[in-house]
Amino acid sequence: MEEEDDETRAAIEASPTPDNFTVVVVPKGHPQTKPRACNVGLAIATGEYLVIYDAEDAPDPLQLKKVIVAFRNASEDTVVMQASLNYFNVRENLLTRMFTLEYSYWFDYMLTGLDVNSLPIPLGGTSNHFRTDALRTLGGWDPFNVTEDADLGIRASAQGYQVGIVDSVTMEEANTSIPNFVRQRSRWIKGYMQTTLVHARSPLQLIRRIGVKRFLGFLMLIAGTPLTFLGVLPLVLLTVFTWALPTDIVEPLFPTPVLALVLLNFLVGSGLIVYLNMLGPWKRGDFSLIWWAMLNPLYWVLHSVASYKALGQLIVRPHYWEKTAHGLTTHETPDPAVTATITIIR
Repeated sequence: MEEEDDETRAAIEASPTPDNFTVVVVPKGHPQTKPRACNVGLAIATGEYLVIYDAEDAPDPLQLKKVIVAFRNASEDTVVMQASLNYFNVRENLLTRMFTLEYSYWFDYMLTGLDVNSLPIPLGGTSNHFRTDALRTLGGWDPFNVTEDADLGIRASAQGYQVGIVDSVTMEEANTSIPNFVRQRSRWIKGYMQTTLVHARSPLQLIRRIGVKRFLGFLMLIAGTPLTFLGVLPLVLLTVFTWALPTDIVEPLFPTPVLALVLLNFLVGSGLIVYLNMLGPWKRGDFSLIWWAMLNPLYWVLHSVASYKALGQLIVRPHYWEKTAHGLTTHETPDPAVTATITIIR
């Protein structure tokens, strides 16, 4: 716990802490980030394996056993196993549905595809299961990076390690509030920007270390994600501009063939994104959620707003850790039996 977190300290002191628990107070300092606290934990860790969970997580009770089996079947250069994340309050509102659609596709398809093709995998912030010695060899987490998980996944790939995916689900609370979502997502996007700047500052050296294929994968995913989000708002405004103005004003600026090509690109691109977001709930058998993917273009506008906030913070407050408020949901955290059932269905 952080030194000034009196509320958490009081709660732990009032709880019957098991004998095998060690309560560690992280001294106040700069930067005040999650990865800095994790490095303190890593320094005193004694186990062969180390796992990171967020406080609000409800992991599959069989997850640790599955991870051990996965490590035993994996090569020695596999440094971490990433479990899937999903949300127990999926039907609370529109935002939680969109959040769940995004994560279902990300963990069930995107990360699995990256794993199959041996491309760099940006880790999630929780349910990361590490070989402790290998994690120390990597130098632990970057305390100045606000998306330390993505950075560590890329760093592991750059040093020749593999990131594995384990078939197990950890349930979390999806954001129910748009302002809270923008705060959280802007931090994630700022971390992607930081990771791009750090790892691509010597592109030729990075290519020599990980190869052209992995470098392009890193570039398109880690650098391409914030760039794509930054482009959404200007292009939406440009679309409104071309619709609102008379044809005789728009035509000289954007000839009809150009507009037709742009419209085709928009329809095909948006259609593919919507289709990909439909795959997650289809795989999980949650068919009632599939049609909400049609609203994905609106969801991207929120990402674009968050990306501009991230860009501003990258310039003026690059290492500021903007915390996400939790406990806002009206839904109860699922008990272990429910979480286990979800995993079996998959």
